[in-house]
Amino acid sequence: MSSMQQRAELQSQIWKIANDVRGSVDGWDFKQFVLGALFFRFISENFALYIEASDESIDYAALEDSVITPEIKEDAVKTKGYFIYPSQLFVNVAQNANDNPDLNTDLKEIFNAIESSANGFPSEQDIKGLFADFDTTSNRLGNTVKDKNSRLASVLKGVAGLNFGHFEDNQIDLFGDAYEFLISNYAANAGKSGGEFFTPQHVSKLIAQLAMHKQTTVNKIYDPACGSGSLLLQAKKHFDNHIIEEGFFGQEINHTTYNLARMNMFLHNINYDKFDIALGNTLLEPDFGDEKPFDAIVSNPPYSVNWIGSDDPTLINDDRFSPAGVLAPKSKADFAFVLHALHYLSAKGRAAIVCFPGLFYRGGAEQKIRQYLIDKNFVETIISLAPNLFFGTTIAVNILVLSKHKPDTKTQFIDASGLFKKETNNNTLTDDHIVKIIEVFDTKADIDHFSKSVDYDAIAKNDYSLSVSSYVEAKDTREVVDITKLNAEIQTTVTKIDRLRRDIDMIIAEIEG
Repeated sequence: MSSMQQRAELQSQIWKIANDVRGSVDGWDFKQFVLGALFFRFISENFALYIEASDESIDYAALEDSVITPEIKEDAVKTKGYFIYPSQLFVNVAQNANDNPDLNTDLKEIFNAIESSANGFPSEQDIKGLFADFDTTSNRLGNTVKDKNSRLASVLKGVAGLNFGHFEDNQIDLFGDAYEFLISNYAANAGKSGGEFFTPQHVSKLIAQLAMHKQTTVNKIYDPACGSGSLLLQAKKHFDNHIIEEGFFGQEINHTTYNLARMNMFLHNINYDKFDIALGNTLLEPDFGDEKPFDAIVSNPPYSVNWIGSDDPTLINDDRFSPAGVLAPKSKADFAFVLHALHYLSAKGRAAIVCFPGLFYRGGAEQKIRQYLIDKNFVETIISLAPNLFFGTTIAVNILVLSKHKPDTKTQFIDASGLFKKETNNNTLTDDHIVKIIEVFDTKADIDHFSKSVDYDAIAKNDYSLSVSSYVEAKDTREVVDITKLNAEIQTTVTKIDRLRRDIDMIIAEIEG
């Protein structure tokens, strides 16, 4: 079985679990339990492999908890960031799940124990609250303990039956892909609320390649509105791990999504000391000020959300916003995220940010911010994408690429709205589409109806509009009409009509005569 077939089969099995055993627990509430069980299994098997250290004589799951010394536990937490006793491993809990009348409370205690094992260690904040959304005592699982345990056992048994292959060979990728598959399917079926925290992988791949283009090393990669971490993880999937020297950083305002992002890091085998995901409001309580600047920034921030803006007079003095001389509108925080990313960007790096098109042609404060960005020569490229690429919206979004090391004062515009493959519910970008976009981004070539690099003066004269359609002429797909030929055809038709009229007149005259 090929890896593609194995992945497809695995995804089908996961979706079957989510649909078969959810009962009265619908939608995202239930999928949280499947995600939690997947994560529990992953860290259990990953931890057991670490303890066994390829020694076939050791079966960690079969050991008694009592043989674990404090020294073993301390060393493990320092390395892995957490500790799991043999009796707490997923395989042992799942094996006895159907016969355990205390399953729900036992699971809660195990999760608490795993999280508290990191207390006092550097990994504490990375582990704390990871299982917060896997509430095994929730009434969403049923009104009685028996009902709760029955559903929990079904979830554990279902996840236990998933074939991830040989762990060392491929299980890490399959775990992560399985996890993202479940998240993306939720997003696809949940409209805007689901799509808020998940950027489709094909778009994430393009954004990561834009941000890291031709960088042999980056100090670290950052997403100021990281959602489930899908954008950050594309950098790991498509580039050598050693390129990113100091790790992955992100901030997320939603607590549930913040937990998803941290779980996603572990599931893609990023150790606790190589990522830092913070919980909080990026615009009002920005984290990682001591970590900036970042060589690569990727982001798909929330579209046109409200923020306090000018109602807080201190914000105009914030180092992130003050250079522009104006704050983003209170009803549209988009440019606040853009200016935040720009402030955190290093002199050698790039930021690739998903934006709604209106940002690039509206007047008022947004026009003034565009003028600042152009006058200071921070805008490298703006790319218009096809519609219906994202979950929850059919709008054709743009990607804004910021840079502080442009060799000239031109701004590149790429119209990639015609590059897409039609799928059942959404359009997608293929690898060939991504290659085409990256190639013209690299060469800055002018291609009729596709790309154009525009001088600073032309943009200034155009009131600092950055709408791609203002600079890249759309291809005229209307049928070309040969006027001379058309006139000849019309004349022929008129001649025929005149002849028919004469014939009809003759026939009528004969009848009347």
